[in-house]
Parts: sequence; C-alpha cells; structure tokens
Amino acid sequence: MPVDPELRTLQIDIPARPEALVQLSLLMADEDMNLAAAARLIEADMALAAAVMKAVNSSLYGLKGRVQSVQQAITYLGLREVAAITFEMGLRAAFPPAPELDPIWARAGRRGLIMGRLAAAMGQDAWAAHSAGLFEECGKAVLFRHAPDHYPSMLRAARDDLELTTLEKAGFGVSHDALGAALCESWGLGMAAVASVRHHVQARASGELPEAPAKRPICALSVIAHALMTTPEAADTFDERVADIAAKAELDPTLALRTARKLQEELADADRRRH
Repeated sequence: MPVDPELRTLQIDIPARPEALVQLSLLMADEDMNLAAAARLIEADMALAAAVMKAVNSSLYGLKGRVQSVQQAITYLGLREVAAITFEMGLRAAFPPAPELDPIWARAGRRGLIMGRLAAAMGQDAWAAHSAGLFEECGKAVLFRHAPDHYPSMLRAARDDLELTTLEKAGFGVSHDALGAALCESWGLGMAAVASVRHHVQARASGELPEAPAKRPICALSVIAHALMTTPEAADTFDERVADIAAKAELDPTLALRTARKLQEELADADRRRH
C-alpha cells in the first residue's frame, strides 16, 4: 500500500517490508495455512530464525522446555504467535540498533503478546491485535532514524506519549502515531491494526475510540494492555477502566476483566522467572 503523499513531503523515510515478511503474510492469509512451509520460510533467514528462537525461549512465553526449531515453536505456541514474533524481529531489523530503541522493542513484544491473547480469549482477530501491539510505537523508531541527534532528547523531555506527539508535530510536522500507522499500511497490516496504531495515544488519554465500530475493539485492547503494562492502579480503578473501555467497544466487560487479570498473573510469573 502506498505511503500517504502528505508524509512523503516531509521527507521522512518509512522502511520497506522485508521479503520474508511479505511471503509470511501471504501464508497467513491462506485459509489452509501450511505450517511446515511457514517454518521453512522463517528458517531460511538464519539471522531472523535465531532471533525468533531466542524470543520464543524467553521467560515471556512461559514454555516449560527449551524448543530447538521453528517447527517445534509453532507446535507449542501456534503459527500466529510465532509469525508475530517473526514480524517483531523483522521490524527491529529494519532499524539500526540503538540503546534508545531497546525499551520500545521490549514493550512491543510484551504488548503484542498481551493484545493477541486478549483478542483470542474475547473472540476478536488475534493476529490483528498482536500486530497492532507490536507496531504501536514503531513511529518512534522512524523518527529516531530520521533525526538520531535530536529525537532522543524529545523522548526524554516528554512526560507521556500525548505530550510527545505535541513535541513531534512541532519539530517534524508529524507525530509517531501517524507515522506508525503509515508504516503499518505500507507493510500490509489490516485496517483494524492500522486504526489502533493511529488512535492509541488519544484512546489512552481520553478513552475515545475510532468512530467506525469495526475499528474499536483492537484499539480498546490496546488501552487495556497499556493499563496492564504500566504502574498498577488500585484494583477498583483498574476494573473501572477496563470495563469502561470494553463497553465502548461493545466487548463483554466481565470477560475483558477476567482475561486481563489472568494475563496480569501470567506476566507476573514470567517476570519472576526472569529475575
């Protein structure tokens, strides 16, 4: 999908999607997904396969034994989660390594996992949700690559992402949420994932979701994931926030809260294992 012409005038480059991810997207779109073909595709890129295996074997995924191959990882986790990890590694590889980006990638993996599992439990599109979580902050990486001497100070100065978008618009004429959505479009993500990336900052700040009903559920899951990943709120405040945003997206508030609490426990267990 072409990049918005208005963004082109800003001369901010958006990286092209790696060929391996193009082919993986085609496999994911096939109703009769060939798991062995997906494993071969990932393993054909040795660096990508190594990165995927390292991620799969981290405490975040909670596997009891160490997996030795991509095919084995697919057997344990399913193609959707392994494909999402592959997209995460491909996204990271599209940008130069930098310590300033490490927290962004760490949050991306955690958020994608949370959103994907929330969606699966709630009957939503788990692939779209996982992808939206992975790509939510990718616009920051785009701006970092565009202005590596200037953007890190902007990241440090902003108290939150809402303030950061104001600084970005003043400095670059565009904010990371809009750039992230443009990258999602150019990489072929679905409309619900694109909308979540575009609207996530405003949704977190105000509770306002996209107007189109079909675009609301994934964005609502982003707000819930953010609540799970940030400083824990008082139980009643957390419950109220989850129930409110779920209702706005016409999701079952009780199921949303039960699923969020379960994931909260799983993430706490993963953190204990890591330390």
